[in-house]
Amino acid sequence: MGQLRGSGYNLRSSPCIDGSDALSHSRNEERLGETSEVWISALKETGIEELSIKVPLQRAYHGRKPVISSSLADTSCSKLGVHGLLHELNTTLGTSYTQNIPSLSYLLSNCITQNYDFGTVYAQFCPFWHDLTAIEDSLYTGKKKDKDMRQRALVGNSIMDIKIPPRHVWDLYSNRVVPCWVIKNKQWPKPISHAWVDETDQNNVWTPINRYEWPVPIPKGANLDLIRIEMLNLGVEYTWLDVLCLRQKGGKREDLCAEEWQLDVATIGYLYHVAEVVVWYLSGLGRPLSLKEGDLDSDRSWFRWAWTLQEIGEDQIIAGDTEDGPLHAKPIDGEGHYADKVLTRFYKQLHALDNISPDSYDIFGILAQMRDRVSANPLDKITGLASCLESAKIPAYYENQSLEDAWTALVNTIIPWL
Repeated sequence: MGQLRGSGYNLRSSPCIDGSDALSHSRNEERLGETSEVWISALKETGIEELSIKVPLQRAYHGRKPVISSSLADTSCSKLGVHGLLHELNTTLGTSYTQNIPSLSYLLSNCITQNYDFGTVYAQFCPFWHDLTAIEDSLYTGKKKDKDMRQRALVGNSIMDIKIPPRHVWDLYSNRVVPCWVIKNKQWPKPISHAWVDETDQNNVWTPINRYEWPVPIPKGANLDLIRIEMLNLGVEYTWLDVLCLRQKGGKREDLCAEEWQLDVATIGYLYHVAEVVVWYLSGLGRPLSLKEGDLDSDRSWFRWAWTLQEIGEDQIIAGDTEDGPLHAKPIDGEGHYADKVLTRFYKQLHALDNISPDSYDIFGILAQMRDRVSANPLDKITGLASCLESAKIPAYYENQSLEDAWTALVNTIIPWL
């Protein structure tokens, strides 16, 4: 396993890093004009006073990446009109296109007809903004290729190719959930792994980020806009967050859950295995990292949850870091002991993850790890095992499948792999 890092804080060697650009990729931005400085503040985005926010990286983002505010993202294209829409795109991306380009005027008019908001248009157009003549064709071709790829991957009750990107990702610059085929330079998202809090400690949030497609369950006190700010400060452009990017029940098209989950749930592990880095929220999504007696023994502990076994990743950043949080504690001796017993155990559990790698082929070690973990649905353990073992093919996911049938399907995929 690679380095465990906090918000600019390395657990092993403790060097400071530049959080704003630490994870940046080369992008198409060099083809666009220089973008102006951007300020995204928690106060303007959420109405929450910045100093009352415990996680410093959730207070504000400042940089030159083409990031837009939530208020601009939520603005309807019909309100902006073609002229206003083009003006905002030019301003955000540092270009000077005019309405004299016939193909551009047609595309922008169509966005108004489709009742899009600016965030949706920006997310889809930005990757192709350097070549306006190719936007419409690129969007159509990308959508078709993605559909064909997913159809080929699923054969009967088996997934023959697990190496496929997630169906949706969270574009943090536009603050919109978008199809994977509009990602710039085919970047792989940097996914989020988080501890699941009890349902009584959750709120179901309807948000324009996913165009109100389904309710997003998040911990009470957490805020998607604050999570976005923190991820931006960590240098992330595209991320994958299960509750936001994986279709949830209770939405407009709940009927699609069973169909999409066959592929999407089963291949979650691969998404994390090949990611450049995984961002961990160990105390719950968006929550400050904290430790108290009993946390590590809870069935909701990130270290005990079955699903997170496949979400470890090769390199990690621990999010939710606070100025006086656990990541800044110092050992009291050379044997890894801390003044607080809970802290000592926390760090031991962190470093024990060194023995679990996405590339590990220790089938018995993986089985032992999964045996000691808990899950809300027993099927989660079997699905997680299939992902961790990375066999050539894996079973499709069926929420109501019996344990016996799910286990048989897993064994049938493991035997050829062994």
